[in-house]
Amino acid sequence: MASAVRKEMVWAQNFMVRASLVRNLVGASTIGPADTVYDIGAGRGILAAELARVARKVIALEIDPALARGLRERFRSQPHVQILEEDFLQYRIPDREYKVFANIPFNRTAAIVRKLLSAVPAPGDAYLVVQKEAAQKFSGCPRETRFSILVKPWFQIRILRGLRRTDFEPVPRADSVFLHIQRRDPPLVCGTEAGRLYREFIAYGFGGWKSSLKVTYRRVFSHRRWKRLAKELYFPLYATPTELSFAQWMGLFDDWIRKLPSTGRTAVRGRKPLYGRR
Repeated sequence: MASAVRKEMVWAQNFMVRASLVRNLVGASTIGPADTVYDIGAGRGILAAELARVARKVIALEIDPALARGLRERFRSQPHVQILEEDFLQYRIPDREYKVFANIPFNRTAAIVRKLLSAVPAPGDAYLVVQKEAAQKFSGCPRETRFSILVKPWFQIRILRGLRRTDFEPVPRADSVFLHIQRRDPPLVCGTEAGRLYREFIAYGFGGWKSSLKVTYRRVFSHRRWKRLAKELYFPLYATPTELSFAQWMGLFDDWIRKLPSTGRTAVRGRKPLYGRR
């Protein structure tokens, strides 16, 4: 009995209730007749039903057996909608090109987003209904986070709009938003080695969060070099990690990696820096 209750808590989800809202959200996305779309935690099928109207193929994953049975019954006459009784966190996406459109459970948000961002390949676009606080962490809005800085060379992440609590059943205690994650093609940091260096560089900077970046990177940048970068990139001399924008972080990494003997010249996409005078 206790095990069943725990499963219910893990699978708990706030279902969207307004078809008109779902239609607007799908209409604001890039999903079209050539796309394969995954609906993670499809629930009662309100998202899958709208996606089925516009997409070539819809794959709805639902871990709850009762809900999965209801989905099979609802979409039995629509062969381009495939119902899988699967846990997305254990599922391997076979498609090379796909998109995601899902209202994911709040208590599994971080794990699902991390899987999407680390998938090979990652989705071209992922549209997610998530808790506002989590979306702010992922998107780095209003302030960048370690998470947002680590993923932004490969993905653009932004909050498209807020949602009302009454858009869901049961009504959640926290606010929700509509989040868009778009894969960059090509990425801003190219190659396995450059990617590893970027992640190490960022992790090193955030590892000393109680100190200013100037102190944290004192063995990486000389005082003169740091002063020049602060002036060129428009950040305070004693800025902390979350005070820098993504563009400023990229400016630091760009300056550092271009001094390296072999990797630096081809690590950062393009000649034009993201920072600089406007």
